[in-house]
Amino acid sequence: MSTKYIFVMGGVMSGLGKGIAVASIGKILQGMGYQVSAIKIDPYINVDAGTMNPKEHGEVFVTEDGLETDQDLGNYERFLGENIYSSNYMTTGSVYQTVIQKERNLEYKGRCVEVVPDIPNEVISRIEKAVKKTKAEIMLVEVGGTVGEYQNMIFLEAARMMHLKNPKDILFIMLSYLPVPNKIGEMKTKPTQHAVRILNSTGIQPDFILARSEISLDKVRKRKISIFCNINEEDVISAPDVDNIYQIPINFEKDKIGMKILQKLGLKQKKRDLQRWSRVIKIMSQKNKKVKIGLVGKYFAIGKFTLADSYISVIEAVKHGCWANKCQPDFYWINTDEIKKKGTEILKKLDGVIVPQGWGSRGSEEMIKTIGFCRKNKKPFLGLCYGMQMTVIEFARNVCGLKQANSEEVNPKSPDLVIHIMPEQQELLAKKQYGGTIRLGAWPCKLKQGTKIHQIYKQEKIFERHRHRYEFNNKYRELLEKKGLTICGTSPDKKLVEAVEITNHPFFIGTQFHPEYKSRFLDPHPLFKAFIKACLKK
Repeated sequence: MSTKYIFVMGGVMSGLGKGIAVASIGKILQGMGYQVSAIKIDPYINVDAGTMNPKEHGEVFVTEDGLETDQDLGNYERFLGENIYSSNYMTTGSVYQTVIQKERNLEYKGRCVEVVPDIPNEVISRIEKAVKKTKAEIMLVEVGGTVGEYQNMIFLEAARMMHLKNPKDILFIMLSYLPVPNKIGEMKTKPTQHAVRILNSTGIQPDFILARSEISLDKVRKRKISIFCNINEEDVISAPDVDNIYQIPINFEKDKIGMKILQKLGLKQKKRDLQRWSRVIKIMSQKNKKVKIGLVGKYFAIGKFTLADSYISVIEAVKHGCWANKCQPDFYWINTDEIKKKGTEILKKLDGVIVPQGWGSRGSEEMIKTIGFCRKNKKPFLGLCYGMQMTVIEFARNVCGLKQANSEEVNPKSPDLVIHIMPEQQELLAKKQYGGTIRLGAWPCKLKQGTKIHQIYKQEKIFERHRHRYEFNNKYRELLEKKGLTICGTSPDKKLVEAVEITNHPFFIGTQFHPEYKSRFLDPHPLFKAFIKACLKK
């Protein structure tokens, strides 16, 4: 069969959950027996997501092959249960960069290179390469942004050109928003009508409209959208708010979206398999015991709002670990500023604490105090990347007596840089080469036998994803181990420290890698399962 393509774009407003919609539709079609993959197109000029502030754009997700991408690739992986590679991600910046480089290399044979058709053609070429790599029978393509924005016009043009060439192989889905204003008390379709007309102006007519709203669509609203948006009434799919994103595939199937998509693409259902998904949904929906988990980070506050998206993979991995232990997570978002104002007393009520990733000096002292509290009070603790580095500093200061121990990133003048920068990274910083130059992607790690982390993984060699520039300073390795900090994971050549633990603690593990990137809804990460199990015991 020829590959089928489903383009998903957003209308009315951003933040509606296009990535979750793509992941959910992908899961449904995967359950019907098809090889499915997904692509994210981001309309910003950045070449990748690596240099963006997490408060502005949310978490940066790292692929197995080391590209820093939008967090939606994490959603695809968590739903589809498969690795999504760098070929499945593009930005305006990366597309233009390639086209300009091709022009410099005379690959356009000296002709005038134009925005249209050359930029859309490059987009199409990248989509086709991703299909070839993933062997996808159905490829979902999420177009970032909202219709009507200047930034994503070239991607909509690429979609239109593909549809013109192979209309039977292409479907368009618009995710739109239907507000229910409090003072009016009625669901309004007009914003969606306008969004569809803007989409029509690009030469695209949606085959389906996913109607996002606080509540389910009624027949009156479906009929209205059908009339004014030139779409069959049965192809307006209700997408109300749900308690948990993993309920969305089940919710979409109430309107039989999977079968409708296959019919429009001329495909037959090979099987029906969402049974295991439904079983976990049942566990997730039960009123099981709650476990109080504190995330102590510095990217939560954005004005008067809390932005949990900065740590979305960690949050989802904790949820997976909880459901595997038949309990429910009760999250406490703790900004490092709170520790500064109120002290570590606020951590007493928690069953477990996670110190996640971070950059720079801000909040480092509060993280160190948090880790010290967990170590002394035998409270289950998990440090991730920056969290592991702060763990090493806390132990060096308060157990080994190196009172001024620090990271070179935080205080380069410290006499005891227990976390330092490697020479090759120092050269890159001197040249101001920041983007895409840190340690990225999956790296091998050898676990020490007899350690807690080895018991958790049940294997000696693992591969986990990284995203950092600074490393453990081996100069202090002997001292820290002598005082009781176990180096439980290293690179196979033993030059890089990848994980540390205090073995006689209920749970005290720090990893230089990011295990949260590999946790999936149907396959929770073993570290998070073990962490939650320890929290329940505590």
